[in-house]
This record gives sequence, structure tokens and C-alpha cells, in this order.
Amino acid sequence: MSIELKHHHGGVSVPNLDESIKWYGKVLDFEVEKIFDIPQIPARVAMLRRGDLRIELFEVPGAAEMSPDRRIPDRDVHTHGNKHVAFAIRDVDPVEQELRARGADIVWVGRFKHGSNIFIRDNAGNLIELVQDPGMWGG
Repeated sequence: MSIELKHHHGGVSVPNLDESIKWYGKVLDFEVEKIFDIPQIPARVAMLRRGDLRIELFEVPGAAEMSPDRRIPDRDVHTHGNKHVAFAIRDVDPVEQELRARGADIVWVGRFKHGSNIFIRDNAGNLIELVQDPGMWGG
């Protein structure tokens, strides 16, 4: 038997939920699907949605700050655990131009033999990768 899987969401801890909701809306066009509390953590949570994509933001009072290495793609992989969320894009070049126009914190634009990508940081320093994969759109 095979277990069928589909991507549902990635979760990201942020220091200020309201500021992060604004950032994800402005830079990546996400909209709030719902906001709720998880008292057991305790956390204030927002599920953001853009089409079939979702990202879940957590604001936890007193949470530890992110270490500086977690903000740099080549250093972050030296710490075990989840690394970043990645979204597919058709073409790096026009997306890079649009991200710059939106004021995104671009870590790098990579053009490698194995493929092209863009790494950005959200308003809290969390890494987000945008991977050029035209095949996902049939091209």
C-alpha cells in the first residue's frame, strides 16, 4: 500500500504575527485564511493561503530568537532540523525584479548547473526559497 500525500502547509515561528501577516501579503501575495489561538503552547496562529499553498505563522510569547546562522542558507544547513520553505516559480529573472520592487530582503539569486533559485528572508529572518521549475506549469 502506498500512502498518498499532498503538501498542506509549512509552519514558521515569528516574533510579531501582525507584521508577518502584512509581509507575507505584500511580498508573496498570501491572504489570511484564519487566525486562532492554541492555548496549550500558548501561541497566536495565522493560517495564510495563496491558492493551494498554505503557510502557518506562530507567535509565541517569550520564544527564543533565531541564531544568526539560521538566516544564511549555506550556514543554516549546518544545524539539524527544518531549513526553509520552498515555492516553485516559472522563471527567476522576472520574479527577482518583482521581489526587488516589493522591497524583499534577497539573500541571493542563484543560477547553477542543477537549477536556478532565489533565497529571501521574511520580516523575521526566516529563509524562503523560490525554485525555478517551469515543468510544474507544463513547460
